[in-house]
Amino acid sequence: MDTNEKALIMDQDKLKRTLTRISYEIIEQNKGIDDLVIIGIRTRGVPLAKRLANKIEEIGGKEIPTGVLDITLYRDDLTTLSEQPILKKTEVPLDIKGKKVILVDDVLFTGRTARSALDAVIDLGRPKHIQLAVIVDRGHRELPIRADYVGKNIPTSKKELVSVKLTELDGEDKVVIEEL
Repeated sequence: MDTNEKALIMDQDKLKRTLTRISYEIIEQNKGIDDLVIIGIRTRGVPLAKRLANKIEEIGGKEIPTGVLDITLYRDDLTTLSEQPILKKTEVPLDIKGKKVILVDDVLFTGRTARSALDAVIDLGRPKHIQLAVIVDRGHRELPIRADYVGKNIPTSKKELVSVKLTELDGEDKVVIEEL
């Protein structure tokens, strides 16, 4: 563990098993994979969404469309982030009208990112429904939002940070609690 890491919550194998379990839950909850669209919230939600889509495709035998959502302009704390926010591209390859949209993020904390993502998705069209999948729910909600699919609930203090490290971005797969 690194010096600021307080606890290892998931290693590579546990993260892989968690994504497999969530994939099965998504298939079961949606009574199959028809009309599913998986959209990752930048940054770490994007590779997680791709991994989930690949696993669901492996299980269900059908390709699942995936997309990338940039919520920068939907954030309620935009002015506190920086004077010139860095915008990245939202890429959703199909019309989501009438689709079952699964939003994917790494950590659910206050609920503000999820709320911003909901606003961004609604601006893209009117899906049949929107569900939220996260690897970690750490509590401390400021808005009435909950995830439909949770890898692990981890009670934390506000002085702690839950970090999901992914090979695609960080060179390794693990979930850790870090001391602020």
